[in-house]
Amino acid sequence: FVTELFEKAKEKGIHTCLDSSGVTFTPDSTEKFERLCKCTDLVMLDIKHIDREEHKKLTGHYNDNILAFAKFLSEHGVPIWIRHVVVPGITDKEEYLFRLGEFISQLKTLKALDVLPYHTMGKVKYEQLGIDYPLGDTPPLDKEDAVKARDVIMRGLKAALKKRK
Repeated sequence: FVTELFEKAKEKGIHTCLDSSGVTFTPDSTEKFERLCKCTDLVMLDIKHIDREEHKKLTGHYNDNILAFAKFLSEHGVPIWIRHVVVPGITDKEEYLFRLGEFISQLKTLKALDVLPYHTMGKVKYEQLGIDYPLGDTPPLDKEDAVKARDVIMRGLKAALKKRK
């Protein structure tokens, strides 16, 4: 459906942007995604955690498909805007942030990086639905700490690029 919608939009000169975590991408689904890439102007890609095991703990599934999708987009010339939410005690460790920077240094079509502070605005929705909030009482992150996290990611990115030279 999204591919057909984007193809129609492109016929009319409308900019297309896919906002995704990339979780539906699989190495055996590349044909479908190649078609989608041809009509996609930008992908806003959420990378929730760079560590495979920690990603599984956080989301219930591994990040293999997500990271493969990022590389696939880069190889197919699709501009990528990475978004990463910094969650206290979960994604804020310097090691993980640095590794995220190293990973995104590989993306030839990286156009932007948003490092967002975790907030608890969604907690109320879970309560209203009678569902346990997955992050429990995790406190929100200060904006200043998100800026520091972005600095660490950028250090990782620059270090990886420097190694390649």
